[in-house]
Amino acid sequence: MATVKKQFFNPNALDRLFRIICVSAALLICLILAGILVQLFYYALPAVREFGFNFLISSNWDPVNDIYGALPAITGTLLTTATALVIAVPVSFIVAMYLVENASPYVSAPIGFALDLLAAVPSIIYGMWGLFVFVPFMQKWIKNLTGITCNGFGFLTGGIILALMILPFICAIMRDVFKMVPPVLKEAAFGAGATHWEVTCDINMKYGAGGLLGAIFLGLGRAVGETMAVLFVIGNIQAMPQSLLSSGTTIAATLANNFSEAEGILKSVLFELGLILLAISLAIQIIAQLWLNRVRKRMGEK
Repeated sequence: MATVKKQFFNPNALDRLFRIICVSAALLICLILAGILVQLFYYALPAVREFGFNFLISSNWDPVNDIYGALPAITGTLLTTATALVIAVPVSFIVAMYLVENASPYVSAPIGFALDLLAAVPSIIYGMWGLFVFVPFMQKWIKNLTGITCNGFGFLTGGIILALMILPFICAIMRDVFKMVPPVLKEAAFGAGATHWEVTCDINMKYGAGGLLGAIFLGLGRAVGETMAVLFVIGNIQAMPQSLLSSGTTIAATLANNFSEAEGILKSVLFELGLILLAISLAIQIIAQLWLNRVRKRMGEK
């Protein structure tokens, strides 16, 4: 009986089973990604044949005559994402540094809880709040500040809403990165006469450079594909951006606006837009990995 029990719980067999499960899970992820790419390309193929490369550089969008161009949607996606990052990254860095270095536990605990709560808010709630509260505020604020009359919709409004959405994610990761910095390094720097600013730049940022960049790219990836929050506040006009205050669209907003009633070549065009959005997301991930590897090499990591 003891021999049978030992064979039944053979460590080598369990190890092989565990390896098979892990490899199968990894391959499943690759198969799902490949399936999505193949499916998108299959349905986008008629639009690719019809418009070719001109689809990427054309700003025409005429459903009546079946003439379409992706440039306004691509430009709007990049513009709102860049606006969100410009706002969210500095604020996230400052808040995370304050929570780790200066805030007392009685302050950091409720602020940290608020950040976690903001990260859990659904995107459509941000969109509804933006439509009914923030858009009227932007309309009045811009008119009082610059004298320019606008309807409150546009790329700036969409970028600020996106910034509010990605800020909790970026800030939470940066906070954890700063907590991982060994206290002995900071104490040694303070003991050598370094200021808080010098410790932040020379110790915290350099030690956690990989994590900080990872947080930024995580927020970037979330902002690129956001749909509902931007859909409510960007204006949904197929036009090239004239300024941050002008209305426009993004790839995700275009898909949400048109997919339910799309037929024929328009349906294929929307699949091509989805393929472009996925390509942008993949490019961001590749650039992030290359950049992180470069940072690690500079810091002497393997």
